Amino acid sequence: MTPADLSLTVLHAVRRAVDDGALRVEVPPRVKVERARPGGSGEYASNVALTLARSAGRSARDVAAIIEERLRDAPGIRGVEITGPGFLNFTLRGDAGSDLVRTILAAGSSYGHGTALAGTTVRFVEVTESRGVVVAETLGRLLRSQGAEVLVGGRDCERVHVVPGVFDEARLGRDAALWALLRAAPHDRPLDGAPLLAQHERNSLFRVRYAYSRVQRLLVNGEQLGVRPSCETPVDAPDAPELLGVLGDHPVVLLAAARHRAPDRVARHLEAIADALLAFQHTVLPLGDEKPSAAHRSRLALAEAAGTVLAGGLSVLGISAPDRI
Repeated sequence: MTPADLSLTVLHAVRRAVDDGALRVEVPPRVKVERARPGGSGEYASNVALTLARSAGRSARDVAAIIEERLRDAPGIRGVEITGPGFLNFTLRGDAGSDLVRTILAAGSSYGHGTALAGTTVRFVEVTESRGVVVAETLGRLLRSQGAEVLVGGRDCERVHVVPGVFDEARLGRDAALWALLRAAPHDRPLDGAPLLAQHERNSLFRVRYAYSRVQRLLVNGEQLGVRPSCETPVDAPDAPELLGVLGDHPVVLLAAARHRAPDRVARHLEAIADALLAFQHTVLPLGDEKPSAAHRSRLALAEAAGTVLAGGLSVLGISAPDRI
């Protein structure tokens, strides 16, 4: 179960509570879930009960109890706990990670694409300024990935608001030139291009592309050792929860980036995936005399899923994902 799946499951529970008369509220268009903070309970949390309490005329804990009752047997959820003034805290099934990896590998580079904006038409004012063109083209790909139709010109057009910047492909190459304009928020100045040419961990573009290339090398090395990706067993590794968490967030990030016209959110999220993957990579394949096992196969599948998401995210930004750096 991904965070997007969990959000939809909670929303359905709210709708059932309204339909059977347990709650008298307007069903919200969506429910926000986020990873539980350090020291918190469970893996994910939602404040939906607090947001509905006033209109329901009940305490938030009462609303949370009504929703919790309708979530007890939900597929993918192992447990629901009510904490504090009325937060819902969720623990997912132990095989939820394997389900997420299967979902990503089945969807490929389209993982995170959806239909939330289907039926929406967005018209942009035609722009000629260098950075404005890059941002508008990227926003077009983002919006289309969520089902929207994107056009240029006509009535009721949106303007692409950016701090101007030069698309310096001749000096930086296409990928670094794009990252310099897209990694910074549209209302901020573009990144300095020169550091993006250094193959160093301080270079955010390098980290993202290097992480993808590491996945490709892991797959090759795994093949040589007779270890092939498999989702048959739960992923068991110290850093797996962090990597699974950021991968599960990817659909939410793409939708939010499209809604808020903020491609920089995708770039920052790819950095988070790359950092989690690079922390996880050392556990993937057998070391020394260690025998290949089901755990290695499941970890390799998770690494492959991470590479798939990195490549798909870079593609949305118009940036390539090289197999070797």
